[in-house]
Amino acid sequence: MIKDMLALPNDSQKKTIFIALATCLVCSVLVSFAAVALKPMQEANKAFDKKRNILQIAGLMEEGKSVDELFQQIEPRVVDIASGEYVPDVDAATYDQRAASNDPAQNFLIDAADDVAGIKRRAKLASVYLVKEGDAVKSYILPIKGYGLWSTLHGFLALESDLKTVVGLGYYEHAETPGLGGEVDNPSWKAKWIGKEVYDDNNDILIRVVKGAVDPASPKAKYQMDGLSGATLTSRGVENMLHYWLSDQGFGPYLNKVRATGGN
Repeated sequence: MIKDMLALPNDSQKKTIFIALATCLVCSVLVSFAAVALKPMQEANKAFDKKRNILQIAGLMEEGKSVDELFQQIEPRVVDIASGEYVPDVDAATYDQRAASNDPAQNFLIDAADDVAGIKRRAKLASVYLVKEGDAVKSYILPIKGYGLWSTLHGFLALESDLKTVVGLGYYEHAETPGLGGEVDNPSWKAKWIGKEVYDDNNDILIRVVKGAVDPASPKAKYQMDGLSGATLTSRGVENMLHYWLSDQGFGPYLNKVRATGGN
């Protein structure tokens, strides 16, 4: 049959359709093969990027040391967000919180009145990362996400062991406007987060992203962060997501458990 089709004149409608279908079939087989063959590499790259982002936000990157070597000081754990308890029977190394947030069996529908971050649903379980120094926990790294102007921003917040002082904040995925909301990637803006406090001594959430620059003379300066110029909605989105994830709707129960037990 193939020989008969190829023997037809080049202007034959049957031959044209046959060649088009054959080309589509071959291309689909090649694409499918490539997708399957490259999946392990893609998963490895995804895991590597995640580790690198966590290390950068926690201020742990060191010249001359590999990401895997540096990540040995970090202990991943899985937490039940509602109770704040660790979930020992879930593999923290492979748990995919983003996939779980899209799975009706593993996610939680957020009441509109509580959804200040604009995410609608969140996973019931969350990944947290403990930076260890021996048996002591130096800092805690929490995944955060929330809506800005055009997109959902995905990132991490790192807190010192006092659970209120910021070690670092950064985003590894977003689609905000370059030069405006996209300035969440600006190293100088990210550096200003270091040392800010998200809670007061009563564990009330006080962190704010203000319009313009923070007045350093203000008694509230340690709870305030410079807004992004020309990006009011993205700035508000950053503030809103912090308030959500630091509240009882987010990691509040977990952080309270850590305060009560002293860490590990």
